[in-house]
Amino acid sequence: QVQLVESGGGLVQAGGSLRLSCAASGRTFSSYAMGWFRQAPGKEREFVAAINWSGGSTSYADSVKGRFTISRDNAKNTMYLQMNNLKPEDTAVYYCAGTNQFNLRTATASYDYWGQGTQVTVSS
Repeated sequence: QVQLVESGGGLVQAGGSLRLSCAASGRTFSSYAMGWFRQAPGKEREFVAAINWSGGSTSYADSVKGRFTISRDNAKNTMYLQMNNLKPEDTAVYYCAGTNQFNLRTATASYDYWGQGTQVTVSS
């Protein structure tokens, strides 16, 4: 079993930056791929970024490519999402997730473990 806890959300002006963290416990952190998803009010949860077990492979949604960077530190059991040049449309609850796979996944249904979410609000 894996427990995930997100932190780092908050209120920021458009053009600003935030760094989200996801602390993991339970299974060996380096044994599974992870991802970030987000859900805005009235919308379905959507893929943001994913990273494989080692951090050597990543994938991004087109809407965040070039602005967000996903990374992980297996020694610290922590995954990160650096978000730059934030836009009002990035406002959502951000969730970290883990999958019982080594290779990264982009589909919500592929993930087995979820954090409780952290709110990100970008003002215009």
